[in-house]
Amino acid sequence: MSDKLLVTGASGHLGQLVIAHLLDTLKLPSDRIIATTRHPEKLTALAARGVAVRAADFDDAGSLTKAFAGAQRLLLISTDALDRPGHRIAQHRNAVTAAAQAGVGHVVYTSMPMPEDSPLLIAPDHLGTEQALAASPLSWTLLRNCWYMENLFLSLPAALASGHWYSAAGDGKVAYISRADCTRAAAVVLAASDTGRTTYTLTGNEAFSTAAVAQRVSALTGKPISVVDVPLEGLIEGIVAATGWPRALAEIFASFDTNTKAGRVAAVTDDFRKLTGTAPQALDNWLAANRAALAGA
Repeated sequence: MSDKLLVTGASGHLGQLVIAHLLDTLKLPSDRIIATTRHPEKLTALAARGVAVRAADFDDAGSLTKAFAGAQRLLLISTDALDRPGHRIAQHRNAVTAAAQAGVGHVVYTSMPMPEDSPLLIAPDHLGTEQALAASPLSWTLLRNCWYMENLFLSLPAALASGHWYSAAGDGKVAYISRADCTRAAAVVLAASDTGRTTYTLTGNEAFSTAAVAQRVSALTGKPISVVDVPLEGLIEGIVAATGWPRALAEIFASFDTNTKAGRVAAVTDDFRKLTGTAPQALDNWLAANRAALAGA
């Protein structure tokens, strides 16, 4: 009997793509897949394909144990609970405990590069989850995903519109990788049969500074972008002014630049190729494919 594979956060961006790779790239039968979400009504199309859809609330440990029952391998996608300090790590610990109680054997977790002693304000959530897994009876695979190319949608449309890209990253570089590539790797690992404790860092083939990305986007769109170096405090204030977000949330997003400036997302690995047998999508190709969307067209 083949293992049942469970994907948490299945109605989110990552979860939907992982399940698409399981079904359409790896050609797994739908009755091997369990999709959990707070919003089962969003997954009627998957249910129609034969995927088991279950409700799961990461704030309710009991609901997780029930939702995880019968799964042998589980993909724990980090939640989006950034509303208050400690919320997300509490959710993740609930999930790790529930997985062990439900008899899950192996957990795959979407983490980040170098979460130890990181200036990124969400790094403790990832590090704490890795530590919870290490302390559990479970076997696991950590997928330390570098920054998604899709994160450029947070900066580039405004930069193209104004001609200015405000950054506190300095000359720091990012080894961007597409979300589609990360979810393909996650699907491959989830569908595997390993029972060890392994860590992979998923990156693109090259790392780029903010200025290098701006140069490429300018050439692609014909619109000039000037990178404006600002101090961290100035970036936080600018995010609040532009978005209306609470300062605490703006501080989290600004800390991505601090992390980049510290050189903590610049390392390039071959782990994606090792897992999938294919090369990650090049940034230039991703930019060209998303040119209209980045330009707000």
